[in-house]
Amino acid sequence: MSQDVGARIDRASIGLRSERGPILLSVMLATGLVAIDSTILATAVPSVVRDLGGFSQFPWLFSVYLLAQAVTVPLYGKFADLVGRKPMMLLGISIFLAASVLCGFAWSMTSLIVFRALQGLGAGAVLPMGQTIIGDVYSVAERAKVTGYVAGVWAASSVIGPTLGGVFSDYISWRWIFFVNIPIAIAAMWVLQRSFHEQVERKRHRIDYAGAVLLALGASLLILGLLEGGVAWDWGSATSVAVLAGAVALLVAFGVVESRAAEPILPLWVFKERTLNGANATSLCVGVILIGLTSYVPLYAQSVLGHGAVIAGFAVAALTLGWPIAASLSGRIYLRAGFRACALFGTLFAIAGSAVLLGVDPGSSVWRIAFGCWVIGLGMGFIASPALIAAQQSADWQTRGVVTATNLFARSLGSAVGVAVFGAIANAAVTSRVGGAHEDLEHLPAGVLSPAIHDVFLASSVVAVLVVLTVLVMPRDISTETRTG
Repeated sequence: MSQDVGARIDRASIGLRSERGPILLSVMLATGLVAIDSTILATAVPSVVRDLGGFSQFPWLFSVYLLAQAVTVPLYGKFADLVGRKPMMLLGISIFLAASVLCGFAWSMTSLIVFRALQGLGAGAVLPMGQTIIGDVYSVAERAKVTGYVAGVWAASSVIGPTLGGVFSDYISWRWIFFVNIPIAIAAMWVLQRSFHEQVERKRHRIDYAGAVLLALGASLLILGLLEGGVAWDWGSATSVAVLAGAVALLVAFGVVESRAAEPILPLWVFKERTLNGANATSLCVGVILIGLTSYVPLYAQSVLGHGAVIAGFAVAALTLGWPIAASLSGRIYLRAGFRACALFGTLFAIAGSAVLLGVDPGSSVWRIAFGCWVIGLGMGFIASPALIAAQQSADWQTRGVVTATNLFARSLGSAVGVAVFGAIANAAVTSRVGGAHEDLEHLPAGVLSPAIHDVFLASSVVAVLVVLTVLVMPRDISTETRTG
C-alpha cells in the first residue's frame, strides 16, 4: 500500500466526526467486557468449585485466560493492518460472546477452563483493536482525553466486577457471571457495525502463517513458563527448563522466519525504532508494577491488616481511579512539552506512590495503602497513555495495528515477568524466616507475611525507578503528526 493511500485512509477515518461518539461507545462497551471479566470471577470461585469441583484446577481459570489473550494480541494487530480494524474487532467480540455462553453452560472444571481459554482468544482482539481504532479516529490532541474515558471503564470495572460476581454467586447463580456478557457484546457489535466505516485497499496478501504459528507457540511457552514456574513446577526442574528452552528456540526460529517473510506477522523493524523500543520497554515495566500491586496489595490488606475482601479490593481499586484522571490530563502536557517529558513527569508520581507503600507496616491504615496506589495510578496515567500514543505516532495506518498490539503485548509480558519475579521474591523472604517455600501465602502469620510483601513493594519501587531509564530511551522530540512511510 502506498503512502498516499495510507494517508487517504487516515483522513477518511478521522473525518467521521458525526459518528465518532458511537464508535467510542462501542469501544468502551467492548473494553468493558474484557475489564469486568478480568475481575468478576474472583469472588465467585467458591461457588464455582462447590458446583463443578476441581479445586486444584481453578487457578487455571485465570492463567489460561491471560495466556490466550496475551499471545494473540500481536496476531490480531497484524491482521488488522491487512484487512481492517472493524473485522478483527467484530471477530474478537463474537468469539468472546460465544465463549461466554459456553462458560455459562460448563459442566465441569475442565470444560470451564477450555471455554475460558476461548474467551481469552476473543479478548486478545478487543484491547488492541479498541486502542488502534482510537488512534485512527481521533487526533493526537484528542487521544489523551479519549484514552482517559477508556481507562475510566477499567476503573469502574474494578468496582463493578467483584460486586456483580458476589451478587450473582450468592443470590442467583455464578453462571450469570458469563451470561451478563451477552447484551453488552451484542450492543457493542451493533453500534460498531452501524457507526464505523473504513476505507481499506483490497488486495491479495501473503499471510505469514509460519511466523504466526511460531510466535503463538513461542510466546505461549514463555508466558506459561513464567506464570507456572515456582508454582506448578520448581524453577530448576526439568519441566521448567524444557518449557523455557522450547520458548527460546521457537522465538529464535520466529526471528529467522520474519527476516525472510514478504509480509511478516511482526516486522523486525518494530525492534529497531528508538521510539518503539522506549515505549514498549516502558509498557513492560508498567505491566510488572501493575501485577505486583493487584496481587499483593489485597493480600497485605487482608492477611496483615485484617480487613475483609471488599475493603482490600477497594484499596487496590484506588490504582485504577487515579489512572483515568492522569490519562485525561496527559494531553495538555505532551502537546506542550512532548511525550517523553510527560512520561518522565509520571515517573515522579510512580516513585512517590511506591515510597508510600514502602512505609506501610502492620499498624498502618488501609487508607495509606489506598493513597499509595492512587498516586501510583496517577503516575501510570501520565506514563502509559503518552507512551502508547507516542508509539502510534511513529506509524502510519498500515502499521498502527502492529505497533499498538506490540505495545500492549509488552505490558502482558511484563505482567507474566512480574508474577514470576515477585513470587520468587516473596517465597525467598518466607523461606529465610520459616524455612521451605510456601505457595499459599495468605495463610502465613502476619509477622512472616508482612516483611515478605514489603520485599515485593521494594522490588516494585526499583521497577518504578527503572521506568525513568526506559522513558529516556525515547527521543526527546516525537512528532505529534502521524507519519506515513
